Formats: sequence, C-alpha cells, structure tokens
Amino acid sequence: MNREWKIFGALVAIFVVAYTLPLGNPKIQEAIQEAFRLLQWYARNHTLACVVPALFIAGAIITFLSQSTVMRYLGPKSNPVIAYAVASVSGCILAVCSCSVLPMFAGIFKLGAGIGPATSFLYSGPAINILAIFLSARVLGFPIGMGRAVGAIIFAVVIGLIMALVFRKSERAKAKAALQMPEPEKASRSIVKTALPITFMILFLVFSDWYNPGNVVVTTTDGREFKAVVINETKDAIRFQLEQDIDSSKSGDKITLPKIGIAAMKERQTWVMTIYHVRWYLAGMMGLIVILMTWRWSNRDEVNQWMHNTWDFAKLLVPLLYGGVFIVGFVSVLLPEKEVAQWVGDNSIMSNFAASIIGAFWYFATLTEIPITHALMKLGMHKGPVMALLLAGPALSLPNLIVIWKIMGSLRAIVFIILVIIMSTFAGMLFGTFWGGTSSPEGGSFMEEAKPKAPQKQEEVIPLSMLHGHSVPLEMANKPLPLTVNIGLSPHYAVANFFSIQQILVKPIINRRSHYEEVSNTGYRM
Repeated sequence: MNREWKIFGALVAIFVVAYTLPLGNPKIQEAIQEAFRLLQWYARNHTLACVVPALFIAGAIITFLSQSTVMRYLGPKSNPVIAYAVASVSGCILAVCSCSVLPMFAGIFKLGAGIGPATSFLYSGPAINILAIFLSARVLGFPIGMGRAVGAIIFAVVIGLIMALVFRKSERAKAKAALQMPEPEKASRSIVKTALPITFMILFLVFSDWYNPGNVVVTTTDGREFKAVVINETKDAIRFQLEQDIDSSKSGDKITLPKIGIAAMKERQTWVMTIYHVRWYLAGMMGLIVILMTWRWSNRDEVNQWMHNTWDFAKLLVPLLYGGVFIVGFVSVLLPEKEVAQWVGDNSIMSNFAASIIGAFWYFATLTEIPITHALMKLGMHKGPVMALLLAGPALSLPNLIVIWKIMGSLRAIVFIILVIIMSTFAGMLFGTFWGGTSSPEGGSFMEEAKPKAPQKQEEVIPLSMLHGHSVPLEMANKPLPLTVNIGLSPHYAVANFFSIQQILVKPIINRRSHYEEVSNTGYRM
C-alpha cells in the first residue's frame, strides 16, 4: 500500500507541474530547453560509456560473487581495517563518476555488505579520483588539490564509521541473520575466475568513461577565435565556458554555439587527451578479454542470470538517473552562477553550508566541477566554500540522491546526505580559515596561467558626495580628469568604473591587493 501511495504522489506532482507551469515565461522556456539539452548530453556522452558498463558490473557482482565472500570482507562483522581501507581508497582505482559507482554500490549492498563499508565505497568512488585531484591542484591551486585529497579519504572513513554506529542495531540483525543462513555450497569457480572478469569489466569502464578535459581553442565561421572549455555537446550545438572575454561575454560565462557556426576546435594535447583518443580501442581490448573469459569459464545459466540481474538494475536505476538529470538541467537556468557566487563570497557558516547544499544536489560529470568552480572563484567565491563544494559535489547529486534513497531506504539516505553536507560545511570553514586568502584561483586556467583578478560581486552606484577618506586624483586612460575627489579607502570597496562627474561605480572586494588590481585593470590609477 505504501508503494501505491508513492506512485499516486508522483502522479499528482507531475499533474500539478504540468497544470501550473508558466510556459509563456521566457525563463521557463529556457529552463525546459536546458533540461532537454542536459538530458541529451547525458544520453549521448554518458549512458553508453558509463552507465551501461556499470550496470553490467553490478549484475556480475550479484551473479558471480558469493554472499559469503562479500560478508567476509565488507560485512558488519568483517575486519574494519581491511573493510574501510578497501572501500575508502577504491576511487583511486575506479576514477569514475558517481553514476558509475551507484550500480556497484547497489550490488555489494544487496549481497550483504555492511552499511559502513558500503557507504565509504559510495562516497570514495567518485570523490577520490586521482585525475580530479591533480587537475584541481593545477587549476585551482595546490592547497585546494591537497585539501580535496586528504578530506575525501577522511570523509570516506568517518562517514562509514558514523553510518555503522547510527544503524548498529540493524547491522547486528543483518549479521545475526547471516549466521543463521545455511552453509553456502562450495563455489563452482575459483576466486581468480570470479575476480578477473570483474576487474577487466572495471577497466573497460575506466577507459570507456575516460574524461576529455575539453580545453579547446575555438574558431568560428565568422573568424572569431577564443579559448574555452567544452561543458557539454548535443546533436546540434556545443556549450562552452569561456576562458577569455569575447564580445559582450566575459571569461567564465557560458555560451552555446551551433555546430554549423564552428569552423574548427583545436585541443590542448596532453597525456590525458592521448588516452582519450584511443579510449575505445583500450576499452574494446578489455571487452574482448571479458568475452573470452566468460566463454571459457561461465555456463549458459550463469550468463542468463547475469543478464537478468543487469536488466533488473537497469529498470531500477536508469529512470531515476534520467529524471534527476532532467530536473538539474531545468533548475540550473533558474540559478545562474553569478547569483550563486554572491551566496558564497566569504567563509561564514552560511556560505559554506550553501556551497555544500549546491554541491550535494547539483550534477557534475567527471571533472566538470573544476571549470565550474574556477568560474565561481573568478566571480568571488571564497576558498572555504570552494572546498565544501568539491567535497560534497562529486559524491552526490540529485540523480544519485534519488537512487540512493531507493536502494538504502529513506532513513539511511537522509543520514548519509546530512553527514556529507555537515562535514563538507565544517571542512570548508576550517580550510577557509587557514588557507582562505583571496578568492582568486591560484593555479592556472585550463589553457594558461590564470591572471589575478578582483572578484566581481554585486555592483553598487553611489554619489561622490557620499565618499569620504583620502583625497586622490583620478586618471582615466592615462588622461587626468579635471578634478580630485575624496575616495573612501575602506578595505571593502574599490573603484571599478567612472560614470560621470557625479557618480562612480564601486564593488565589494576582499583585500587591498584586489583594490589596486581592479583599479588598474579598469584604466584608473591612484
């Protein structure tokens, strides 16, 4: 009956949205288009390369791994040192996104893995990604990269331990039930014949889902050229995040160009891109090895059971993932980055909490959190909230939360989500206190070394009569203006532009250094 009420509630929610959605609102129209764009990108670039291989791995785990083996190493009564060590560093091996980890998590959890080691694996799988950590250090600064690595490993262990503590009664019941089960039959295959196919399936997933950082120099058909990062690609268009100003768009802004308007895209050549261009050859080799092992070591009944389990996971997970991606695409238009940056401009508990919430509910494909965070930092995001977002974001997203809720149950899912958000909030505050500094990225951009810029916060126009402080002459484009004005040298404001003799434009900034940079960058000298 409870299931029927859930179905009824979902149908009512869909009806209310369809009945009341103001389709004539341009913002809503744009949000709907963006939702379908993100869904198409997910279908074209993520489903076959990431979700489908992960579903086959989950099916193989259920089919070929014995419950006794999982209980021995990851169960409630397993050696905690071994269990949490394996779970917390799994991301170093997997290097995949959270969507890929979910089916594998579902597999080991269904076989009886303890809630502690299982949730450690669930968090660490996408969070402890070696490539993401190195790229974070290069683009966002070494302290952020190192903080992300250390924080993710600690989080994985601590979250697992707390989950095991909170649900210790149900874990004891699970362990007791396992002891009362009849002695399992002797395995028909050796552990080697079980582990090797799953290992090569994971390698297939690693290569098929190998990430393209998207660093390109774009040449349009009308002769413009600019540096950007590819955010997503649909059938007819490509969405970029700019790395330099172009026309009325600023560095960090996102633009969408039709493919027919793009003359060429030159990629930055790195070892990552070298592997990316041969990824399907490498994945194909891994796939052939898996097929050969399956042919030699598995019988028809085992293969049929494997396909049946894979299909069960697909029916459970894929609709939830697609629905979550669609919702994230819709909401993303209603919460543009410039507005988000205003909420996370300092190291207060509310700023870090906001960054943790955004990270927990937003959808970041593998490594895309780095250019997005880089843009937010240019808009004034403090390094404390940056760390909070990076610790909460890769491991969680709205699509994942929906699936986790379905797999673990509502209470376990709520506790897991709260733990990630609260721990990310306080970790961000701690990081911002000791390594906060300015909010400008310390590392290079994806294409070149980043130049320090003053954070761009909400602008405020005030009359000259309200300014006070030291009398200083203003110069514009090296031409002295025929006046000297009293400019307030408060560390919270900097002169950014000159509108008229009566008004100037001021912006909140972080420190004096940014004050002089902003004045210099806009043609004013003091």
